[in-house]
Amino acid sequence: MLEIRHLETLTAIREHGSLQEAAEYLHVTQSALSHQLRDLEVRLKTPLLNRRTRPARLTTAALRILALADEVLPRVRATERELARLAAGKTGRLHVAIECHSCFQWLMPALDTFRQQWPDVALDLSAAFSFAPLPALVRGDLDVVITSDPQDIDGVVYMPLFCYELVLAVASANPLAKYTRIAPEQMAEHVLITYPVDRQRLDIFTSFLDPAGVEPASLRKVELTPMMVQLVASQRGVAALPNWALTEYLEQGWLHICHLGEGGVWCTLYAAMRAEDAQSDYLQAFVRQARETCFGTLQGIRAAGDCATT
Repeated sequence: MLEIRHLETLTAIREHGSLQEAAEYLHVTQSALSHQLRDLEVRLKTPLLNRRTRPARLTTAALRILALADEVLPRVRATERELARLAAGKTGRLHVAIECHSCFQWLMPALDTFRQQWPDVALDLSAAFSFAPLPALVRGDLDVVITSDPQDIDGVVYMPLFCYELVLAVASANPLAKYTRIAPEQMAEHVLITYPVDRQRLDIFTSFLDPAGVEPASLRKVELTPMMVQLVASQRGVAALPNWALTEYLEQGWLHICHLGEGGVWCTLYAAMRAEDAQSDYLQAFVRQARETCFGTLQGIRAAGDCATT
C-alpha cells in the first residue's frame, strides 16, 4: 500500500510544517495533496494527520511511516544517482577471469592503469583454471573472460586483443635446439609439458599434432609457467608457449625456441563479454587499455586480424 510518493509527501509535511507549504515544495495543489493523504488513510485504516490542531500534526502512524522514509528515501536517492551514472557509463562492475596462464604479466599493469582512470568501477580478478568461466559470464557472475578459446555461445561476443605465435620451448642442449622450425613428427620422442587443461583446448594439439596424427612420447601437466620453464631448461621435456611469455627466459640463455611448422601456429587472445554490455564505456575503455598495455610491454605480438605466417 505504501509508495515512494507517500513517503515523500509525509517527509515534506514534516519538514515544511503545513500542507500548503508541502504542496508548493512538491509542485502539486494543496487539494491534490489532501486527497492523496485521505486515500492513504482509508487504505491504512488509520489517520495520518490530526486536523483539529493548527497547524495539523502528524499522528503516531505517520511518524512510524516517516521512520521508514528516513531509512528508505536516502537509499532510493543513492540508487537513482548510481543508475544515472551507470546510464552515463561512468560506473559499474568489472569482474575479470583469465583462462590464459601467462596473462598476469600484462593484465595486472593494465588493470592498475584502468583503476586509476575509472575509480568508480568495482574491479575483481580471478583465475579461471578450475571452473568454466564462459557459463559464469552468461549467468552474470563475471563481466569479462580473457580467453584464446572462443566458443559459439548466444549472448557472448569476443573482442580480439592481439595475435601471438605459439612456439616450442626446448632446452639449449636439447637436440631440437639446432632447428629453427620443426615438423610434428619430430615431437614423437619428446615429453610434452602442458598446462592442466583439456586436450581439445591446447593449440599444440588442435593446430599442430592432431592434424598430422602425431602423439608425443608422454604428457606432463604443470600449473605454473616458471615451473614449466624450469622443467624444460633441465631437459625434462618441451613446452608450447606464447612467444611473448618466453622473452625473459630467452635472455637468460636457458632456452631455444622452435617455430611450429613452415607457417608457424598463430593464435588470438580475446576479451569475452556479454553482448548487452559490450558497448559500455568502461568495458570499451578496458579493452583499449588492455591492448595498449600489451603492445607497450609484450614482444612478438601482432594486431588482431594480422596473424600472417612467419
